[in-house]
Amino acid sequence: MKVIIGPNPPRRLDKALARDVPEEAALSRSRLSRLIAEGAVSRAGRPVRDVRARVAEGEEYVITLEEAAASHIGPEDIALEVVHEDDDLIVVNKPAGMVVHPAPGTPSGTLVNALLHHCGESLSGVGGEKRPGIVHRIDKDTSGLLVVAKTDRAHHALAAQFEAHSAERAYLALVHGVPDAADPRLRGVKGVSFEPGGLIRITTRLARHRHDRQRQAVLFDAGRHAVTRVRVRERFGQPPAAALVECRLETGRTHQIRVHLAHAGHGLIGDPVYGGRRRLKAAAVGEAAARAAARFPRQALHAAVLGFVHPVSGEALRFEAEMPPDMAALAGVLREGG
Repeated sequence: MKVIIGPNPPRRLDKALARDVPEEAALSRSRLSRLIAEGAVSRAGRPVRDVRARVAEGEEYVITLEEAAASHIGPEDIALEVVHEDDDLIVVNKPAGMVVHPAPGTPSGTLVNALLHHCGESLSGVGGEKRPGIVHRIDKDTSGLLVVAKTDRAHHALAAQFEAHSAERAYLALVHGVPDAADPRLRGVKGVSFEPGGLIRITTRLARHRHDRQRQAVLFDAGRHAVTRVRVRERFGQPPAAALVECRLETGRTHQIRVHLAHAGHGLIGDPVYGGRRRLKAAAVGEAAARAAARFPRQALHAAVLGFVHPVSGEALRFEAEMPPDMAALAGVLREGG
């Protein structure tokens, strides 16, 4: 794909390409940044790998996009909980355990397979064949709300909202301990600050872990800017040993909430990657609650609120999804035990 830089371009390459790339390509700035870093953007036959590279009007860039996977991603008759649907988009409440799009090791049974069956051919070419319609994603073992585009126009406009961090996203999580502004330990954690209304702000940079590519690591001098705000909704135990918290994303990085809460010392119950070996003490929450938390089979995280501007009508949309039964049951036994 060739892109000619237009008049008065932004100074950075990623911003200039995001402005001038054809709308039908549905390439967000974040995806363009990844393509630049991967050497898939070239000028005069040479890759340009710096997203901050200066650009000039009239320059021609070539973007090389990966070919779609040889194996066809086919429709599968998998039940979906549809929260909203119109001609341009669909909002679903994804269950825990469902992968969003096919990948090595998970070629089928994904949300994309289910959507292709539900939406038919209208979805197959949107946003690329590998991840048709997908604007954002949540982890396999996180439940909750996702919006998926059904047209290229919707995909491009929704992707722009997520890129600009203007979409509203709030999650519910069950965590070890209670994030408390009065806790001197928490006040000493780098990147943690406090805002009015009982909000705890966690600001770091995130990048892939140096030794484990499946994990993200907190950094302060490299990686991608990440901000999470946390508010305690409910405390469990005597003395309080766990909490239900609401997390709001200002940015949306891979594993962001899980990494940030672990960094703050309040890892998610059930998180096999970032939760460590921490266990709730029966003396604080009761035997039944301690056992339930220890056996919880996934990170206790749910995408509960999703808000955005409709990409065609301009209407402000906002959706909520209650905690799924497994998280609600765990919260209930924690409440009873403490």
